[in-house]
Amino acid sequence: MTKTELIDAIAGGVDGLTKAKAEQALNVMMSTIMDAVANGDSVSLIGFGTFSQGERGERMARNPRTGEEIKVAAAKTVKFKAGQKFKDAVNG
Repeated sequence: MTKTELIDAIAGGVDGLTKAKAEQALNVMMSTIMDAVANGDSVSLIGFGTFSQGERGERMARNPRTGEEIKVAAAKTVKFKAGQKFKDAVNG
C-alpha cells in the first residue's frame, strides 16, 4: 500500500472527510511521530505498536568491491515493536 492508497482508505473510512484533509491529518501524524522519536521519546499506539529510538554501535565492515575494512560509525536507529492486536491480525 502506498501513501496515496492509505489516504484514500482513510478518507473512505470516515464520513465527510476529504482526501485533502485525510492527507493533512496523515502528514501531521507522521511528522509528530518522527519529531517525538528524534527527541528520544517513544510513541505508543495501543494495539498497533510502539515507535522508539535505538542505538547501533560502531563496527567494522568490508567494502564488497575492494575487500578493504572500513569503520562504520555509530548511529541512532528507529525501532518498532508491534502491538498484540497487530500481531494477531497478521497471524490470522
